[in-house]
Amino acid sequence: MATATLKVKGMSCDHCVRAVTQALKNTEGVQDATVDLTHARATVQYDDSKTNPRVLASAVMDEGYTAEEIV
Repeated sequence: MATATLKVKGMSCDHCVRAVTQALKNTEGVQDATVDLTHARATVQYDDSKTNPRVLASAVMDEGYTAEEIV
């Protein structure tokens, strides 16, 4: 299991948090996702044989937010 932290821009409310959380959790290989509105971050535990941070960021961007991995 691997962990990625994404910086997510564009979230402003609890609805945004739910949308980003669901987008991440619906991505194949994701075990868990926690989204923090205050710090504009998402922490994701995932199976690195099934997905990667680029795919995770893409799932967030498909919801209309900006995302990039924090290295």
